[in-house]
Amino acid sequence: MKIFIINGPNLNLLGKREPEIYGNSSFEDFFIKLKEEFTSVSLDYFQSNIEGELINKLHEVGFSYDGIILNAGAYTHTSIAIADAICSITTPVIEVHISNTFAREEFRHKSYLSNVCKGIIIGFGLDSYTLALKSFL
Repeated sequence: MKIFIINGPNLNLLGKREPEIYGNSSFEDFFIKLKEEFTSVSLDYFQSNIEGELINKLHEVGFSYDGIILNAGAYTHTSIAIADAICSITTPVIEVHISNTFAREEFRHKSYLSNVCKGIIIGFGLDSYTLALKSFL
């Protein structure tokens, strides 16, 4: 099984950015542990702060992987273009969020991606990615 994880803006700062919300671990460190735990799964990872690069990556991998785990960060609440990209591919996408977006600012309560994703996992810290991965298994 091949799973691709895509992270959006500011997630490159995990471990440094707002640790009270996002924790103290970098995503790169977490990704190493994830690969060690799920040795039977081929895992790949991409992060960008640029919306168009996220869309290009969805187009690139969205026909050849078994699943995509997407944390689009703030683009979740603004990007119809990313939603359209998800609709355009055949690989199922699970939307994940580290924090409980419904316990945060009002603007974070709306997702343009949820209705075009296979599922949503919100609020379990980095374990949100683990839960998404397990859902594909």
